[in-house]
Amino acid sequence: MSGLYLSRGLFPEEFLRPTVEFILDCQRDSGEIPWFEGGYTDPWDHVESAMGLSIGGELDAARRAYEWLAGKQLDDGSWWASYRGDDIDNANRRESNFVAYVATGVWHHYLISEDAGFLRQMWPTVDRAIGFVLSLQSEHGEIDWAVDGAGKAKGDALVTGCSSIFKSLECAHNIAMTLGEERAHWLASRARLGKALRQKPERFDRTWETKSRYSMDWFYPVLTGVYTGADARARLAARWDEFVEEGLGCRCETQEPWVTVAESCELVLALLAAGDHARAVEVYSWLQQWRASDGSYWTGYQLVEDLLWPDEKPTWTAGAILLAADALTKHTAASGLFCSVKLLDERDDARARRILVD
Repeated sequence: MSGLYLSRGLFPEEFLRPTVEFILDCQRDSGEIPWFEGGYTDPWDHVESAMGLSIGGELDAARRAYEWLAGKQLDDGSWWASYRGDDIDNANRRESNFVAYVATGVWHHYLISEDAGFLRQMWPTVDRAIGFVLSLQSEHGEIDWAVDGAGKAKGDALVTGCSSIFKSLECAHNIAMTLGEERAHWLASRARLGKALRQKPERFDRTWETKSRYSMDWFYPVLTGVYTGADARARLAARWDEFVEEGLGCRCETQEPWVTVAESCELVLALLAAGDHARAVEVYSWLQQWRASDGSYWTGYQLVEDLLWPDEKPTWTAGAILLAADALTKHTAASGLFCSVKLLDERDDARARRILVD
C-alpha cells in the first residue's frame, strides 16, 4: 500500500492496530522489547518501541517496558549497549544517548497516560541516568558518546547522539519540574550542549572520519530542537537532494543507495518541527509500500538491487511509524513532543504539582 496521507484528527487507528500488535507480540513477559523475535534489546530502541505502545493505547505494556528498563539499570545510572533477557549481550560499552533516552520515553508516557504514580516511580531511574550522562560532558559542552567496559570515556562525541541527548534533557527537566525536584544544572548543561552543537563543530568526530554522510547528522539537530524556525528550515533545505529519494524515503547515508523507514519517519518529525507540514505529509505517504502483511515494516529498501534489506522488521521501526503518525494527526497528548521545544517554567511547575496532589 502507498499514498497514506494523514491530517489532524484522522489517526488511522484500525490501519495501524496491527503495527501495535506486532510490537506487543515481540514484547517478552518481562516487559523487554527486542528488535524482533530472537533479537537483542538495546535501551534506545526499547524506549522507541515502548513509545509506540503508549500511542497505541497499550499503557500497561508500555509501563512494563519502562519497569524492565529500570530493573536493568546499573548503579552508576547507565545501561549496557544491549541485552538478551537477563543476559548482557554487549558489555563492551555504555552509550550516553541510549542512557539519556529513558527521560524522553518516560515523559512521553506521562503526557499520554497522565499517570503521576508512574512518573514518581520512574524518577530515580531518570535522575540517575541523567547524572551518568552529564558526567561525560566536557567543559566545551559536548557529551562523550560512550564509556568502555571498564567505565572509561571513549574520548569523542557524535552530532546525532548529542542531539538526542539535547531532547532528553528537555524531557528530564520537565519531569523534574512536574515533580518539584530541583535540577537547575540540567538546563545549564543543556544550554552548553546546544551551543556546542551549533557553534563548535570541531568538538565532534575528532578521532574518526566525519559522520556527516549519515542523514541523522543532518536532520537530528532539527528533530530535537537544536535548530528551530528559519535555521531549521535552512538546514533541511541545504542537503535535501543528497538524502531524500522522491517516492521512496530518506537515505541512511549519502553514498549508499538505501532508504530506511525509521530515518524517514524521523525526517517527518523534523519537517514538522521546522514547520514544513506539507512535505512531512508527503514523505510519510511514501512509507506504506514498505509495510508487511502483519502490520510490521521492513527496515529499508536497496535502490540499485531492488530489494528489501536487511531481512528484518524491527520493533523500533514500527515505533517510529506510530510516532510520525501521531505527530501528523495530533492523536495523543504527546503528539507534539518532537515537533516543538517545551520547557516547563515555574508557573507550569506549580500547576503540575497541583495536578499531582489532586
